[in-house]
Formats: sequence, structure tokens, C-alpha cells
Amino acid sequence: MPHLIKLSVGPRDVEQLRAIQASRIESDPPLRHRTRMFPKRAAEILAAGGSIYWVVAGFVRVRQRILDIREEKGADGITRAGLVLDPELVAVEARPLKPFQGWRYLAPEAAPPDLRAGAVEARGLDALPAGLRRELRDLGLL
Repeated sequence: MPHLIKLSVGPRDVEQLRAIQASRIESDPPLRHRTRMFPKRAAEILAAGGSIYWVVAGFVRVRQRILDIREEKGADGITRAGLVLDPELVAVEARPLKPFQGWRYLAPEAAPPDLRAGAVEARGLDALPAGLRRELRDLGLL
């Protein structure tokens, strides 16, 4: 089951992403993300309950289940893919990721695991992977 991974452009943190999405749900339900390219593996993603993993401020932080993928025409007349998303943001183990354009497929074995239920999402330096914190400390940057 493939997933998608995408940069969340604009929000500085997960709370800001959550607020933006809450606003979108109110103004234009259902919650969806529009993207120019239609996934060729849409049927696979939907059949297996795939998710979109969001990269926020340089780290994969959360995922959302993709409920549907449909064609939608924009105000400019151009057809785009509308990824209909479950409003629940599921926290995942934070991983750094370099910027990229558009979205990419993400193999299940490469997807970061969900944080256990009830775990509080780490913030600030605690959100960095332990190895990265060690390296930064060794370099005298922390």
C-alpha cells in the first residue's frame, strides 16, 4: 500500500496546520488538499487505506488518512486532484526531510511509525531525533 508524502508549505508547526485545516472544513467541506498531479496509483492508495504524510518545518510530523481521490476543476478551469482527507492528524515519529516539489509516493516500510496513543508530540529540541541532538551537541551547537 503506497502512501503519499508532501511538504506542508506555510504552517510553522502542526498546530498551525490543524487550524488552517479546521478553517477549510468550515468554509468548504469536505477537507481536501488539491494538487496538480493525479496519483496514478490512486486505486492502490484508496484500497489499502493509504495516508498523506505531512512534512512540517523540515520534519515529517503527522499523517492523515486519504478517504478519496477525485478530479476537481478549479476556478481557472484546470482539472486537479482533490485528496479528500480524514480531519484527524495522527502524530508520527518525527524525521528530518529535505525540501522537494509536489508530492511523492512513500512505501509503507519507509513510513515513520505513529506515536503511541496518548503520547504528547515533542516540541522544540525534543522533537529532533536523538542522534541529531547528539551530533549538534558534539558540534557545540546545543
